[in-house]
Amino acid sequence: MGPGSRRSWPSPGRVNVAPRVPGGYGLTMPTSYNRIAGQSVERLAALSDGVFAVAMTLLVLDLRAPAAEAIHNERDLLHALAPLVPRLLVYLMSFMTLGIFWVGQQVQLNHLARSTRDLTWTHLIFLAVVTLTPFSTALMAEFLEFRVALLLYWLNILLFGALLFASWRCAIASAVLKPGLPPEIMAAVQRRIVIAQVLYAVGALLCVFNTYWSLGVIVLVQLNYVLAPRIGFLARL
Repeated sequence: MGPGSRRSWPSPGRVNVAPRVPGGYGLTMPTSYNRIAGQSVERLAALSDGVFAVAMTLLVLDLRAPAAEAIHNERDLLHALAPLVPRLLVYLMSFMTLGIFWVGQQVQLNHLARSTRDLTWTHLIFLAVVTLTPFSTALMAEFLEFRVALLLYWLNILLFGALLFASWRCAIASAVLKPGLPPEIMAAVQRRIVIAQVLYAVGALLCVFNTYWSLGVIVLVQLNYVLAPRIGFLARL
């Protein structure tokens, strides 16, 4: 150390990764740890795939085969399978729900040049909502005629949309989207989320009259996004 020089000690939560200071004999300016945390889009996408895969697998655990001791002939088996039909429909609906939002998240991740700490945590909270889907699905399958069960399921969907919208806005504000991304794509992502959430909300409100009406509308909304029809205004939803 030369005369008059001082050793630079990093403060808690900061690391010395900034460029060298000219004439500073190897000294570096401290950089905030939060500026370099959570930048890997690839790791985030890999974690997302794993969480979605586990959640999709857990959905099927609510479907249980009839007890063998209660089945003596074909008629008994058919009677035992009948109560499983609503659970099967709810399972298929929830599988579509997770599939739709997995695609939505992947669209966003595919258009990121890099991530940020705030953006990564937004997606992690989104994944936490994914893990709640098996619970909200089991609740609705068990209490299909109760409005509270359906509204909690809709709340699960609402959180999906709100967090995806927030993550996309965060990506735009942080300027981490891939260079040259057309403005119409940025607008299309936001428009799709908003329209979908409005349609889901309309379906949920129908539970005031009948929960089965709500389920029917929600399934129709999901089929629209799964099949991606090219008929008039449906193609723009």
